[in-house]
Amino acid sequence: MFWYDHGMGGWGWIAMSLSMVLLVALAVAGVVLLLRSVDRFPSSSARPPAAPSAKQVLADRFARGEIDEEEYEQRLTALRAHGQSQGRPGPRES
Repeated sequence: MFWYDHGMGGWGWIAMSLSMVLLVALAVAGVVLLLRSVDRFPSSSARPPAAPSAKQVLADRFARGEIDEEEYEQRLTALRAHGQSQGRPGPRES
């Protein structure tokens, strides 16, 4: 009935267009925030990184220059002797 009598004016079309752009922007921002929050939490199957072995720590200290070659060899020999005396295999060598 009142099809042509109560139509929107120019400002009505502008307001409707801006609100539609705002609605789409809010929807995109919501999806982005949702994906970022899901990515932030690690899955339950993820394992923490393994702690370096004693031999690796010793090698790192030698590489940084904290200990000299003689001390490195002495400590490496001690680590090998300690691992064998326990009857258990030592940490994996890499």
